[in-house]
Amino acid sequence: QVRLMESGGGSVQAGGSLRLSCATSGFTFALHCMGWFRQAPGKEREIIAAIDIDGTTRYIDSVKGRFTLSRNNAGNTLYLEMNTLKPEDAAMYYCAAGAWRTCPLETDSARYTKWGQGTQVTVSS
Repeated sequence: QVRLMESGGGSVQAGGSLRLSCATSGFTFALHCMGWFRQAPGKEREIIAAIDIDGTTRYIDSVKGRFTLSRNNAGNTLYLEMNTLKPEDAAMYYCAAGAWRTCPLETDSARYTKWGQGTQVTVSS
């Protein structure tokens, strides 16, 4: 059974940090590219970062330099280190997997076929 379980969300003040995790099972994590998405209330879901199976990462401009995406293939886990959080970062955060060598930084990419349930991030000003 394919599972992606996000954790690490919470409530922080602006300028604070959080580390999100996405624990996976039921598929060969090392052979899947991965992405983190977020959706704020009343807004469309957007991709924020992606990582290829070789560890190459890409980020949207608004999180570049503040967020760091990494993967632990031995532990089948994806991480998102979020620093200098801003109120506009508040959203539900989702991880997603695609059985491809590379994952694009595209919200509507059909490559992302496995999804988690999300973890909530709240940032107060």
